[in-house]
Amino acid sequence: MRVLALDPYHGGSYRAFLEGLIAHSRHEWTVLSLPDRFPSWRLQGGAVTLARKALALEGDFDVVFASDMLNLPLWLALVRNRWGRLPTVLYMHRNPLTPPLEPSRERAWELAHIVYTSLLVADAVWFNSRYHHQELLSALPELLGRFPDFNHLGELGEIVRKSRVVYPGMPLRQHDRFPDTRHLNDVPVILWNQRWQYDKNPDAFWGLINRLFDAGLKFRLILAGQHFEYQPEGFELAWRRYGDRILHYGYVEDFAEYSRLLHRSDVILSTARHEFFGVAVWEAVYCGAHPVLPNRLTYPEILPHRLHRPLLHAPVLYETEEEAFQIVSGMLRGEERPLPRATLQEALRAFDWSERIREFDTLLEEVASQRAAVSYEGDMERL
Repeated sequence: MRVLALDPYHGGSYRAFLEGLIAHSRHEWTVLSLPDRFPSWRLQGGAVTLARKALALEGDFDVVFASDMLNLPLWLALVRNRWGRLPTVLYMHRNPLTPPLEPSRERAWELAHIVYTSLLVADAVWFNSRYHHQELLSALPELLGRFPDFNHLGELGEIVRKSRVVYPGMPLRQHDRFPDTRHLNDVPVILWNQRWQYDKNPDAFWGLINRLFDAGLKFRLILAGQHFEYQPEGFELAWRRYGDRILHYGYVEDFAEYSRLLHRSDVILSTARHEFFGVAVWEAVYCGAHPVLPNRLTYPEILPHRLHRPLLHAPVLYETEEEAFQIVSGMLRGEERPLPRATLQEALRAFDWSERIREFDTLLEEVASQRAAVSYEGDMERL
């Protein structure tokens, strides 16, 4: 089967996801993409450029696989004479309607409406987590309620009907090529490998780190994760305060180097306000870093229930920042034992791309065949 992938924001987690999917899929893929810059403009206008690229292609396709950064109605309108009847899958990594905003920012409702119309026209909508699925669908009535009339609130059931959760894959087994080196650490190493942005709540992270430092506890830091032109002030302050404790500072492009950092980390601490799936966190956990995560968002969903409060080992999920401090400080003092790496790997092995790809390939075939059947019935009626 031939799949046309449309990715207007092809970088970071979007690119990693699509490359992993294509590398393991049994189908033939063609990717049309744009660089991961100017996200608001990509969502508004990227469809025009990708429509021009699509019309220049030769041959036929069986299904379109689009990311949530595509204005799908606009793209379909521009290619309607050639590709307008192709079945479409919209994969929801994230959305502009539900993430928490910095106090100085306002919600971009026009971008949220673009996503809403893309949900309407797609033949299938796949979400990367149950949390994301429930959160976005629960937020749509607020969006539509802002309109004075003809808001079509009653049609949300159609979006619900064609939506499902399809967890992404991760390159977990690629990390098996690198050795576990945390036994060489002279003191425990705490990892931050999420985006350096407001929704990951770095202020709370640095508040916990400062408390650990003020308590006289010994630790080192690895500060990885993607960051942008603007980055929270806490990271610059941390460089000045903890410079001699920081083993790494900044985004890591090379997979081997990144994996070695994960294998050196004893604890992965998240203070996120928002998380649609959490690939960075789960890769670190698979590599053996003991997770200390808020008991909300996607974390309790992805982590097997038996590990939420493991016996004989340090807790994994916390309710308050005080509880998070007690867990991490207990580990630094040696009073709490981390979960074994083998246990953590077994908990996440099903999310490796080699396991997840079967569902993706099968569901793509189902979408293509269902739309083909509808098209055939319509052609017969016209005859």
